[in-house]
Amino acid sequence: MSAEKPQKSKAEQLATDLIIGGTAGAISKTLMAPVERIKLLLQTQESNPDVVSGKIKKYEGISDCFKRVSAEQGPKAFWRGNLVNCLRYAPQQGSALAFNDALNSAMPKYENFWASFGIKLLSGGLSGGIANTICYPFDFARTRLASDMKGGKGQFNGIADCLVKTVKAQGITGLYTGWSVTVAGAFVYRAGQLGCFKQIQDLNPYKKDKGFLGGVSAFAAVTVARTVVMPFNYPFDTVRRRMMLQSEKPVEERLYKGSFDCFGKVLKNEGLAGMYKGLVPELFRGVGGSLVIVAYDRIKVVFGI
Repeated sequence: MSAEKPQKSKAEQLATDLIIGGTAGAISKTLMAPVERIKLLLQTQESNPDVVSGKIKKYEGISDCFKRVSAEQGPKAFWRGNLVNCLRYAPQQGSALAFNDALNSAMPKYENFWASFGIKLLSGGLSGGIANTICYPFDFARTRLASDMKGGKGQFNGIADCLVKTVKAQGITGLYTGWSVTVAGAFVYRAGQLGCFKQIQDLNPYKKDKGFLGGVSAFAAVTVARTVVMPFNYPFDTVRRRMMLQSEKPVEERLYKGSFDCFGKVLKNEGLAGMYKGLVPELFRGVGGSLVIVAYDRIKVVFGI
């Protein structure tokens, strides 16, 4: 008789989940970095000081953005901010996935479909809020580096320079500009993405399959979950990115007084479409995020982790 596999402690399981999710996340972010850079530039350009002042011409669309970034900043610029993005995303994605599993295990179990679904949504939302709070300064630095439209040398000399200059100018709170709307958006996004995914997987007859069907069905489940939540989450992402972009300015010179003011002004000046700028490249970029969750799920199933 084969020996039973030793049971891991909760701490060991959490650490294992963090490593699996973080590694898969870093690989995905590096591969999708050019798409994400274009998405960020289109999403934030209306609030970019150089665009507002007329110093730099706006991008006319995805194709124009791609051509100009390549010509004005060079091919390497598509990975501008990718290191900090990996440093942010690996622990953020890893902790979100790990905390989601831990919270689901700790929460009460219900036979009723809606009660069970509600618990999964709550676990996903809380895990997203916790993960984003832990990694927010890196997310801030990523946005500032990737939204820089200047050719040649950027505004900051890297991650450390961006963080240090921000703290010197505004204090530690400067690194948390837009935090409240970020956590609200993360709660909505992770609740929908992870909560719906877990609920769909519970109904998936192939979720334990270690072969092709298991992988394809898991990808279909996470794609449905992400598609459902995207229209609700994306406006939060737009507001937080724009709030981050103006953080270096004195309070009296800022375009937006706060998250609600930003939301109102974007709607007034750009219409509802302004909230969804950069959505098309985001849909393609999101495939990487979906693959991270699938990889995390499949690794745990195949290796019995």
